Amino acid sequence: LQVPRTPSQPAAGSESRRFANKHSKKALKASLTLGILLGMFFVAWLPFFVTNVTQAVCGCVPAGFFDVLTWLGYCNSTMNPIIYPLFMRDFKRAMGKYLPCCRRSGEPRPSAISLSMRNSNSGPRAATSLKNVL
Repeated sequence: LQVPRTPSQPAAGSESRRFANKHSKKALKASLTLGILLGMFFVAWLPFFVTNVTQAVCGCVPAGFFDVLTWLGYCNSTMNPIIYPLFMRDFKRAMGKYLPCCRRSGEPRPSAISLSMRNSNSGPRAATSLKNVL
């Protein structure tokens, strides 16, 4: 038995492939970002931890070298705000929205009340208004 094809079947198949392709691109980009973040973490902190264990076992690590490796680990914290905007469009938008130096001209500045309402996990309540709060 052959089932006749309806015109909607090929369109649904191409839509499904397009969705899968878009999803796979997002997954690949997320994997790349995570790989870079983890790679930078290991490059920054692994020498410190290896030297720390070595220092505990034999006590043969110079203090200056240990300090340099400690600061290399601290530099990882400065790398994250650089890496996130490079690879994550949503993070870049959020930073541009809340930092005055990155805001586009013409965009309104978010108020403290709207920020607290947005971050409170509860939407606006019907009985609560700004007049009642103040």
